Amino acid sequence: MLRVATFSIVAYDPVDEAWGIAVASKFPAVGAVVPWAEAAAGAVATQSYANTSYGPKGLGLMRQGLSAERALRALLDQDPQRNQRQVGLVDAQGQPATFTGAECLPWAGGMTGHHFAAQGNILAGPEVVEAMGAAYEAAPGDLAQRLLAALLAGDMAGGDRRGRQSAALFVVRARAGYGGFNDRWIDYRVDDDPCPLVRLSELLRVHDLYFGKSAADDTLPLEGDVARSLVSILRRHAGYAGEPQDRLDPPAQQALRAFIGRENFEDRTDFDALRIDRPVFEFLVERYGARPIRLAPGSSWELG
Repeated sequence: MLRVATFSIVAYDPVDEAWGIAVASKFPAVGAVVPWAEAAAGAVATQSYANTSYGPKGLGLMRQGLSAERALRALLDQDPQRNQRQVGLVDAQGQPATFTGAECLPWAGGMTGHHFAAQGNILAGPEVVEAMGAAYEAAPGDLAQRLLAALLAGDMAGGDRRGRQSAALFVVRARAGYGGFNDRWIDYRVDDDPCPLVRLSELLRVHDLYFGKSAADDTLPLEGDVARSLVSILRRHAGYAGEPQDRLDPPAQQALRAFIGRENFEDRTDFDALRIDRPVFEFLVERYGARPIRLAPGSSWELG
């Protein structure tokens, strides 16, 4: 049996009512084995000589109201190979539990803190788990950002001593999935990469770009420099023949609407108010090759 030498963190965020796991390993697809979570039930990370039944069984027990500690005991009591297992849980109320069997390969161990459990095996040393816990407690942002910060800290402290290969980030919240039909808020995997945490960080930024929403004071009017820049993008990359303009006329609006739909940014552009979220505008300018050029005295720039 392949051992899933891994470091992971499971956690609960009472503000967003979210549960999640971040995990990394020198193993080709750790996200297919370790992380399990369900909104209003909890989260489970099963690793070492992983018993994947711990995921659905643990969630089922916590869904019934058992604490993470009691669910953990029930799982271990039913498993004759429990001394080879490593598991971390956090329940519906955020109570954590972690277990490292005596036959897990060293260094192996875990810790719990406020609403989280961190654990790992075949690690550089206990400093990996300690760094994860400290980073999680200190990091700003939502649950996904804090889990990723913990994973990055564990990697910087030595991580899996065999190297790097895969990573995953899985966060659930009631009705947070696409269209509100499920609880999968964040669900990203990097399955075979020399720097999986770099790619996982990039994927989280992409997720925030496509599925985030700017506050009112972080949006831009579709006029002036913004309008001229977007029309220049349309001319170069969307077959639009109109001239750059300070205020979008109906043909320009129609072309921009089609382009924004192609780029999947409908939810971050308000065509009624004629405003676009600033991060999306900056992303489009960066992606489609902006360089500042002078249009006329006193004016600013468009795409060259």
